Amino acid sequence: MNDEIVPWEDARVHVSTAAFKFGTAVFEGLRGYWNEQHQQMYLFRMDAHMKRLEFSQKFMRFEKIYDAGYVTEKTIELLRANEFKATVHSMTTVFVDGFGGPTVSGPVGLAITAAARGGPGLLDKGCTAQVSSWQRVPDNAMPMRVKCNANYQNGRLAGLQAQADGYNTAIMLNARGKISEGPGMCFFMLRDGIACTPHISSDILESITRATVLELLHEAGIETQERDIDRSELAAADEAFFCGTAWEITPIVAIDRLPVGDGEVGATVRRLQERFFSVVRGESSDYPEWRTPVYSGK
Repeated sequence: MNDEIVPWEDARVHVSTAAFKFGTAVFEGLRGYWNEQHQQMYLFRMDAHMKRLEFSQKFMRFEKIYDAGYVTEKTIELLRANEFKATVHSMTTVFVDGFGGPTVSGPVGLAITAAARGGPGLLDKGCTAQVSSWQRVPDNAMPMRVKCNANYQNGRLAGLQAQADGYNTAIMLNARGKISEGPGMCFFMLRDGIACTPHISSDILESITRATVLELLHEAGIETQERDIDRSELAAADEAFFCGTAWEITPIVAIDRLPVGDGEVGATVRRLQERFFSVVRGESSDYPEWRTPVYSGK
């Protein structure tokens, strides 16, 4: 925290800061995948995550920008200091540590946390989703491509509603009534052998995991379409899944209590999961540019 490794319980921000009062902060979630055979941890697409962090800071007009190289160095320093030998989830937060109203832009602080964390618990059996009555915030109100902390209250409302109604999570529509994304993850569906996902002008995060999935689908010879998806099309999906740093590739087995396909995890999604994890864990030597090793000499 602010250029110093501190005990977990000492990582504090004052209640009067803009970060606390208004959510004036941006963040990146990041996975570090442990490979037991290599005795190595691989950070997944670190360069892309840090480039997006720079964009978010610039967009929010912070008076100081923490550059990608510095944050990468400090993240690796933190992981090494904790001597992790398990898959971890790391959270990098750049926040306005100053006092004042909503427009205060500094001083700016940096916090990086890391904790051992497995998958979301639904990777194998899949999840259920509800099309939410909460609308995804449009780009000209609070742009979702910026990973600002305050943005995530929109998805929180949808997630809470879905859980109260007996679902695992939600699917949100944008202002045009088209599929946008989940509360904190992107959406894909397979229909007639084509993998479809909302395009980046659908009020979604420009997800790094989404870009990875598109690449892996292309590699597998599966046609992809980035386009508008109507709500009614969901009932015609043969398979569907969410993707993101936290959700990785999580199958969707039912939407609005209608089964997706036969209501079981589909073969295409299962193969995609296997390929994804083989790459991010370093079990496959493909795409080495996506993996940043943490421990030197490995």
